[in-house]
Formats: sequence, C-alpha cells, structure tokens
Amino acid sequence: MPSDTDFEATLEAKTVTYLEKLVDCTERLPTLLTAYAEEDEYEAIIDQIEAAETDCDQTRRDITALIANAGTREIGLLNTPINLNQSALLDFYKQLDVVANHTERIAQELAMLQPAPTNDSYEQFREMAVLIVEMTQVLSDVVERFISGLARNDASETLTDEIETIRALESNCDTARNDVIATAFSSDVPQPLVYRELAVLLDELANTIEDLTDRITVISSEEPGIVTETSPDHTD
Repeated sequence: MPSDTDFEATLEAKTVTYLEKLVDCTERLPTLLTAYAEEDEYEAIIDQIEAAETDCDQTRRDITALIANAGTREIGLLNTPINLNQSALLDFYKQLDVVANHTERIAQELAMLQPAPTNDSYEQFREMAVLIVEMTQVLSDVVERFISGLARNDASETLTDEIETIRALESNCDTARNDVIATAFSSDVPQPLVYRELAVLLDELANTIEDLTDRITVISSEEPGIVTETSPDHTD
C-alpha cells in the first residue's frame, strides 16, 4: 500500500504534468490565429490543440481517480488539508479541465465561422489570445504551488501577487472583448455577429481562468499555510 509520501509525490507530479499539457494547449491559440490570417495550414494547429486537450482529459482523469480512490492509508491521517478538501479538489480539477475544453472549442469555432482576418477586430482576437496564454502560465504556477501547499502539511505559500496578476489580465481581456464587438459593429466588417461570438468565447475562457483563482481562495481560506488574499490592514 502506498504511503502518504507516495500520494503527495504522485499528486504533485501528475498535477505538474497536467499543467504542462494545459499551457501547451492554450499557447497554440495565438499561433492558430496567425496561421489562419496568413492562410497557412491552420488545420494542423487545430489538430494539435485537440490532441493537447485529449492529453489533458486523460491526465485529469488519472488525477481525479487518484484523489477519489485515496483513503487515510494513502493520504495519511495527519494530512488534513487533502482529507478535508477531497470533494472540493475533485470539482477543482474538473473545472480546471474546462480551460482545455474551451480552448479546443474556440479553435473549432474559428474553423467553422471563418471570420475575415483583415480587420481591427480580428487583430484584437490575437490580443485576447496572448492575454489568455499569459493568464494560463501564471495559473499554472499558482495551481502547482497551491496543490503543493495542500499536500505538504509544513508548506507555506503566498499566492496574492499571482492571483492579482490573473485578475488584472482578465480585466484587460474584458476591455479587448468590448473593443472587438464595438469595432465590428461600428465598421463595415461583414457578419459582425461572428466577431461577437468569438470575442465572447475568448472572454469566457479568461473568466474560467479567473474563476479558478476564486476556487483556490475558497479552499485555502481554512489553510493558514496558503495565503491568497492581502490582509485588509496590509500596508506597503
């Protein structure tokens, strides 16, 4: 029977593997948008995104099975953060996987909707995609340290700056979404609703990433070793 140390190491290692695949998935969005605009072989990039999403699915299933099937022998009697948060963690990883799923959907919708790429609205899609890549990279660091903080009783993690960075990037994504839609409807762009739909999908992806930081904050609220919010009386 594996020890609690084995469980911690396995959970952390599988989480790192998952996060690497997730970043790989979202990092292809700007490349896809560029290839589509240049009439390059963008279908191959969609295939890569779909493959990365499949890899994420499989790794996420491995992680949730690990957590769901673990008892006190695997987790350890003293590892109360994992014991007390098993259900919340299962839901967390499920929601984390929505990032990969939604990235795949955006890629597929781009191929189906076929927006004209030679206008300002399309350029702003790429701006949103770059913001989403940055958000995912920061999220990867946050999740890795968050899980490490839960898995190790003596760990101490302060995630406030990174979470604030994600929130700021999501706000920038909101602004870019509004600009895409306003530009599409105020110019002679054909089928402005196509641009609106894609802008909303990209923004939903950014919202999902930000929502994950809210889940981390909720789970961490009872864990003194993991700090996710600046104290109200904090001063620089």
